[in-house]
Amino acid sequence: MKTVMKYPKEILLSGGVAWVLWRACGEFYQIAWGSGVWIGEFSRTWLLLYCVFVCICAGILVLSSVIIWRPDLLAKHINRILSVREKLGVFRWVIWLAIFSVPVWFFQFTLWGLVLQKFYIRILVWIIVVCLLAILASKNDRLADWKQLLSMLILTSSLFSIFSSFKLVNDYPFSLGWSEGNRLWDYSVMFARDRYIFPMDSRIPVFLDFGRQLIGGLPFLIPGITIGPVRLWVALTQVLPYLLLGFVLFRARTRGDLSWLLLPLWAYLFLKQGPIHPPLVVCAIMVALAWRSPLWFAIPLVIGAGYFAQASRYTWMFAPGMWIFMLEVVSASFPDRKTALPIFKRAILLGVLGIFGGLYLGGMLPESWDFISRAAVSIPSFSSTPSGAEAVPAVTPAQDGAEVTYPPFIQFVIDKLNIQPLLWYRLLPNATYGNGIVLALLFAVSPLVFILLYVSAKNIWQINLFQKISILLPLLAFLIVGLVASTKIGGGGDLHNMDMFLIGLFFMGVVAWNNEAGNWILNGAVPGLIKGVIVLALVNSAVVPLQSMRTYGFTEDTASIKTLVDAPSEKALDLLPSPQKIDFALQIIQAEVRAAKPNGDVLFMDQRQLLTFGYIKDVPLIADYDKKLLMDQALSSDSNYFNNFYADISTRRFSLIVSELLRTPVKDSTYQFGEENNAWVKWVSNPLLCYYEPKVTLKEVGVQLLVPKNGPVDCSAQMP
Repeated sequence: MKTVMKYPKEILLSGGVAWVLWRACGEFYQIAWGSGVWIGEFSRTWLLLYCVFVCICAGILVLSSVIIWRPDLLAKHINRILSVREKLGVFRWVIWLAIFSVPVWFFQFTLWGLVLQKFYIRILVWIIVVCLLAILASKNDRLADWKQLLSMLILTSSLFSIFSSFKLVNDYPFSLGWSEGNRLWDYSVMFARDRYIFPMDSRIPVFLDFGRQLIGGLPFLIPGITIGPVRLWVALTQVLPYLLLGFVLFRARTRGDLSWLLLPLWAYLFLKQGPIHPPLVVCAIMVALAWRSPLWFAIPLVIGAGYFAQASRYTWMFAPGMWIFMLEVVSASFPDRKTALPIFKRAILLGVLGIFGGLYLGGMLPESWDFISRAAVSIPSFSSTPSGAEAVPAVTPAQDGAEVTYPPFIQFVIDKLNIQPLLWYRLLPNATYGNGIVLALLFAVSPLVFILLYVSAKNIWQINLFQKISILLPLLAFLIVGLVASTKIGGGGDLHNMDMFLIGLFFMGVVAWNNEAGNWILNGAVPGLIKGVIVLALVNSAVVPLQSMRTYGFTEDTASIKTLVDAPSEKALDLLPSPQKIDFALQIIQAEVRAAKPNGDVLFMDQRQLLTFGYIKDVPLIADYDKKLLMDQALSSDSNYFNNFYADISTRRFSLIVSELLRTPVKDSTYQFGEENNAWVKWVSNPLLCYYEPKVTLKEVGVQLLVPKNGPVDCSAQMP
């Protein structure tokens, strides 16, 4: 016990290194075993590789133990390393860049990225890379110090996350996810509706909020743009807004060192844990620009942020006003009451104007809203009424028969909550989201919360009681809204509904950094516990991207890859089909569409991007029954909506329906998105497969072509 108390840091470090090495060796054994029959189930090559890997791990264990427990024994060797580093001169940065690039190249662009997908192997590679980079980047007589290790950890974490966002950038014509293809179609409508055969005097309905459609649709301003560059832009929107927000917030506090880059990268890493949809990040950027700016500049920004938030998603409307209030109050100092008064006035003014922009401005500008969203579906406005009509108070019957009157906004929220069921179990670990919302959120924010509490308790970040309340109440409101939204059926698969909370907490981290916490972390005697928490925060933000880096090519090597990764089938490798299979699938779809056109409408319920990018030509767009909208209405059990759908399929309106592979098994909550699957089966698959039947099923590309069944059919048993 005395030894543990005397050397806690050394024991933790040694134990951590030994655990990673042990588990990495076990993972490599799983890969090598089963590769042949030379000795046991080892092939000759893989047994040799396994032995080399074990020897390397043993060497790392010995070296790390000496560094941790007896660094004095390595003094001569360290001096030699320092001497070599100095002699390398500028060339050491060439070596640094090569080492920095190796993990991404190795895991995302080579065959080994498919084979070595194990967790601890990748963690081991990351640790080695960070240590080597820190040694090369350090100066003078230090092998590596805290600041360099922290910098290299941020840089590598960001590199993994950024490249992970680009792993699906390709020119594959079919959908890369459940709704990815149709989402590309959504983006195209605002600026490229001329790509479709559709009446010019009619609006193309799109099941997507205005903000995401606007940002996602910007590439379509380029005539003739193809699917690859559009996917590149979508990937960039998952990176650039976060970085821009970080640059804006830290613009006044950056120094001559790498902090101008590292701080925005930390912002990106923290917020990407959501992830957060780009329109809300844009709103946060506008708030960040308004913070501490002159009123003539700040006022239009916060009003615009509120308006854009509401136009993008109704749950965001209050966020810009609450954020700016938090920033203005918490970042101020209050030496006396006289100084505090103008600060309060400014904070309240900007907060109210931000809420005004979200709650009321949308209803005051119906004409401008109609202009900018003419190509999209009108987003319901709960803050306005039709021109010339009087506002009617919302009425909800009480249990005792009396009528309870609510303001329109409150009634709107109540109606939204009642439309679709709330699955509270998804707050806890479940099949849809392994850790559950609560545990995943704790992993994401606990390190930052702990550091903020610590620097506040130690008076490193000095804030008074009112400022603490100004932090707590908005964050609590954001937290409650996010948790409730995450339980709504169709959600709960990640932390994106915690977006307002994550940004609000991030803003408080920025304020603390600017008020001496940053100087303390970089230059002060930071306790080992805090260093560990900081490292834990960075590791947690990057471990998922590190694991997800991979290639989707190498289709010619599927048999050997399947053996090495112990995949149950080649399909489980999730590789893209070969070019020959892709061309064959396109030719089949093109031929079936040509044959079906004279006999009726052709409905692209799925794969609408084939129309967007000209893979299928000369087919009028049937804008109804997009699969995302069908799913949303199924989750809402909206029988009125489906009456039209059932009428169309019962009368065989469509001569051909392009769909995903339709299946009808009913699942429970032990399956991922089990309830969503059941709603789809009940409202879409069963009725559709009663009136239509698959003519062609292209499993490799996930497409099924449905045609009407011949003769009369009785589908009463398949109707909801």
